[in-house]
Amino acid sequence: MDALKDKENQFRSAANQLEMVRQEIKKFIVGQDEVIEQVLWCIISGGHSLLEGLPGLGKTMMVRTIAECIDQSFNRIQFTPDLMPSDITGTMLLQPGSDGRQEFTFHEGPVFSNIVLADEINRATPKTQSALLEAMAERTVTVMGSTRELDKPFFVLATQNPIDMEGTYPLPEAQMDRFICKILVSYPTATELKEIARRTTGTEFPVLKQVVSAKEVLTLQQLAREILVSEEMLDLAVSIITRTHPENEGAPEVVRNYVQYGSGPRGLQSLLQMAKARALFAGRYHISTGDLKKCAIPVLRHRLLMNFEGEARGISTDEIITDILESTRQGAEAK
Repeated sequence: MDALKDKENQFRSAANQLEMVRQEIKKFIVGQDEVIEQVLWCIISGGHSLLEGLPGLGKTMMVRTIAECIDQSFNRIQFTPDLMPSDITGTMLLQPGSDGRQEFTFHEGPVFSNIVLADEINRATPKTQSALLEAMAERTVTVMGSTRELDKPFFVLATQNPIDMEGTYPLPEAQMDRFICKILVSYPTATELKEIARRTTGTEFPVLKQVVSAKEVLTLQQLAREILVSEEMLDLAVSIITRTHPENEGAPEVVRNYVQYGSGPRGLQSLLQMAKARALFAGRYHISTGDLKKCAIPVLRHRLLMNFEGEARGISTDEIITDILESTRQGAEAK
């Protein structure tokens, strides 16, 4: 009984700590509450996030602000068409050794950091984008046959402009699947615009505190992994994923008509990890239906590939996922 009470206290304490991080971020970032929450869910779930929005909406500033509130090493990589893979991972340089002979020495690239901001990731070529594949999936970097582990925790927080803008390259499907979620950054409201103007055009700027350390982040991640998933919630998560497959009998008509490929196992893993992180934010030690439904759209929106007709009609993946969630609810009620 005492052990259970201690665990409950741990979860409540973690929720309070995460709320302190959120409030510290909001000292500088105006609005975008949902975006901030989803990025923090990504960090606690141990995943990487992709923020998409038009230029000037504060995507880069948001990532930098979050990094300032967490006591971890931070590097920014500005993705440009001439960026090379070695500019990200590092390279071997020939240098004089202690005995006077020339020897190869590895010089770490900016990916060797706890938080990596991949700024405007889709402005680099696919070859350069793929330099992050191993780092994001396995937390290692291989250069000239030698594999090196990255520091823990490790997050890639990437920003990108909409793909139809000039000078952008589409991210390969394998790269997109490495992101636990894709977060859309929208325009601020008129009230938020006024507050942004007040905070950024005056002489005073808020000073942010580092609320959590790298060790505490690892502890929070471990707590999130301990969140319970009942058989019912696991079945619901599996049902959501299988309904993204057009060949599945239970898939809604909109999926069968407009989706070419649905989500794979990594989508299920990401959905459960994000749901656990959301539950931890609420101080709960089990996930709920609301957790799964709230996380489904950001987790799955970049994992559905539309067919030609779906692209031609301009149907968004968010609409598809909303229909999937509705059909899943109706299916559960019918049982």
